[in-house]
Amino acid sequence: MTDDPVGVAVTRVAREESGRLLALLAARYDDVDLADDCVQEALLKAIGAWRRTGIPDNPTAWIHTVARNAMVDALRRRAADRRRLASAARDLVAADEIGPSSPEPIVDESAVPDERLRLMFLCCHPALDLSAQTALTLRLVGGLTTAEIAAAFGVTEATLAQRIVRAKRKIRQARIPLRVPTDLDDRVAALLGVLYLIFNEGYLASAVDAPVLVRVDLAAEAIRLTETLAMLLPDNGEVAGLLALELFQHSRAAARTDDGGGLVTLDCQDRTRWDTGMIGRAQHHLREAVARPGVGPYRLQALIAGIHARAAGSADTDWGVIVEIYRILERLTPGRFVALNSAIALAMHEGPEAGLAALDRIDGLDTHHLWHAARAEQYDKLDRREESVESFSRALEFVRNPAERRHLERRLEQVRGIEW
Repeated sequence: MTDDPVGVAVTRVAREESGRLLALLAARYDDVDLADDCVQEALLKAIGAWRRTGIPDNPTAWIHTVARNAMVDALRRRAADRRRLASAARDLVAADEIGPSSPEPIVDESAVPDERLRLMFLCCHPALDLSAQTALTLRLVGGLTTAEIAAAFGVTEATLAQRIVRAKRKIRQARIPLRVPTDLDDRVAALLGVLYLIFNEGYLASAVDAPVLVRVDLAAEAIRLTETLAMLLPDNGEVAGLLALELFQHSRAAARTDDGGGLVTLDCQDRTRWDTGMIGRAQHHLREAVARPGVGPYRLQALIAGIHARAAGSADTDWGVIVEIYRILERLTPGRFVALNSAIALAMHEGPEAGLAALDRIDGLDTHHLWHAARAEQYDKLDRREESVESFSRALEFVRNPAERRHLERRLEQVRGIEW
C-alpha cells in the first residue's frame, strides 16, 4: 500500500474522516444508512478518479462533495418513486429542502465535533446489543471495513455484515435520533465500555486463529476514537482516564512479544523498549483525569498502569499501593476479573500463599485460562510442582490466543524440568 499514493490517501480519509463526513450527512439529511452508503461509494469512486486526475488538494472536501451529491440524488429518486407510487403521499424530501446538486465547499469545521459525538452516541444506543454497538462504532465512526472488523473479532465477514445490517435496520425502524442524549452519563459509560472492548481486542487478540498477540491497528483505532471523545468531552474524568489507560498499556506493545512473536510477561519485559513518548502522553491525561471530580474504574486502572510505568522493574513496583487501588476498584465495580488481578497483585505484595488463597476465593473462573495460569505460577513459587503442572495443563485447555498458548506450553515444560 505504501507504493500506491492514491491507496494511501483514500485509506487515510476512510480512517480519519469518513466518520466525520458520515455524521455531517446523516445529521443534514436524517438518514444514517444512506449516508454510510454514499460515503463508501465516494471512497470507491475516489480510487479511480484520483488515479486519472491526481489526488485533489483537499481530499476530504472531494469525498464530501461526491457523497453529498450521491445522497441528494438518492433522496430525489426516493421521493420521485414515492410520488409515482402514491401521489397523495407526502414527499420524503422536497427538492428545495435538499439544495442544488452542484459541488460546494465542505461545511464549516466548527459544526463537526457535535455531529461526531452524536454519531458515537447513536452507535452506542441502549436499544442495540454490545456486539452491534462495537461493530457500528468501528464501521461508522472509525471507518474500518466490514472485512477488517470481522477479522479482528474472529467472525466471518458475512456474519459481521448481517450484524451491521440488523443494527442499521433497528435504528431506522425505531427512528432512533441522531442526537446527544439527555442522560449523558449512562450513554458515556456505554461508549467507554465499547471503546475499552475494542482496545482490549487489539491489546490481546482473542480469536483462535489470531496470528499475533497484539492487533496494533485495532488498539491504535481505539486510542484514536478515545482521543476524539476526550476532545469532545474535555471535562469528563473517566474519558481522560480511559485514554490514559490505553496509552499506558499500548506503550508496552514492542516489549510484549519476543523476536519469534512469543508472549513476554510484564515482569520479564525489557522496559527500555517501552514507548516513553506515549507514557508521557498517558501521564498528561492521567493528571487531567484525577483533577476532575469523582472517581471511576478507568481512572483507577490508569493509576495502576501509571505505577507500573514509573517502576524500573517488577521488584521496584509499589505493589502495596496497587493492592489498595484494587480494593477500591473491587468495591466500585466488583467482578471476577477485577478480583483476579487484585489477587495477582496481592501475591506480588504479600507472597504466593496469600495470592493463592485470594485466587481460590474467586468463583466462576474455572473455565478461564488466566485463573488457572495464575494459580500455576503461585504453586510454582511454593515448589508445589505437581499442582503447578496440573494448573498449567488446565490453563491450556481453555486458552485461545496462539501466543498465549505457546507461553503456557513453555512454562509447563519449565515446571516439568524441561529446558526451552
